[in-house]
Amino acid sequence: MELRQLLYFVTVVDAGSLSRGAVVLDLAQPSLSRQIALLEADLGQRLLVRTGRGVVPTEAGEALLIHARAMLDISWQARDELRDMDESPAGRIIVGMPPRVALGLSTPLVQRFRERFPRAVITVLEGLSVALRESLIAGRLDLALLFDPAASPQLTFQPLMREKLLLVAPPASRLPAKVGLAALANYPMVLPSAPNAIRHLLDSVLNPRRIQLQVLAEVGAVQTVLALVATGVGCTILPESALRASGNEKLQRAPIGPPTIWNALMLATPVARPATRLTRGTAQLLQELDFRQR
Repeated sequence: MELRQLLYFVTVVDAGSLSRGAVVLDLAQPSLSRQIALLEADLGQRLLVRTGRGVVPTEAGEALLIHARAMLDISWQARDELRDMDESPAGRIIVGMPPRVALGLSTPLVQRFRERFPRAVITVLEGLSVALRESLIAGRLDLALLFDPAASPQLTFQPLMREKLLLVAPPASRLPAKVGLAALANYPMVLPSAPNAIRHLLDSVLNPRRIQLQVLAEVGAVQTVLALVATGVGCTILPESALRASGNEKLQRAPIGPPTIWNALMLATPVARPATRLTRGTAQLLQELDFRQR
């Protein structure tokens, strides 16, 4: 029983068919079928059963699948640790960021990453904080920057920046020096649609106080929200960095509170996955960046 055969077996099960597994592995299907047959002969058990839609594991296959995944994980960890001994580690790291963070940070992050890790590759994936959190837990990301993430025993969080939320109004509006929470209900709103970290934060603060906002429209992207506010459709609630990114200095703004609503940006890392030199170094780069200036 070889690790290569176990990898083939796990890939076929995940793909649901030998043909799709062969494509994923970049291997001829007859060669893949032969390796699966050799594995079955070595174990003396039928591992896969053909169906009209592909293949499914037998009872013995299900039992092997658990051990195969564990053995492959251990082998990959060993490989990563050995590669990690190099002063300039190779490999790939995947970092998730919300779009408005990625807009300002991707360039300086990639530039510094290339200087520090010339043999490695970095991938920056953009998405909403809720989706990035799930991808990090599922193992599809190595690190992620998240706005106000929900607690999870599978993740650790390090705060990078806190910002106050502001009431943002069209250019011709007149706003008071400060807007209380209850007064927010008097303003027609254009808000980011759920799932969105800012929207979730607002709901968590306003709902317990039974403050209901006048929501005129919901859109997915913060830049679209600001474009609608700029045309006079309504007001919105966003942190200062979102306004700086828009470049629209004519929008009116006022702090909210008391109490102040804080928007927090966190660096999230998975608990179970061992930290390599590459992940530790990339995390350090993220901590060194000036988020407020970006």
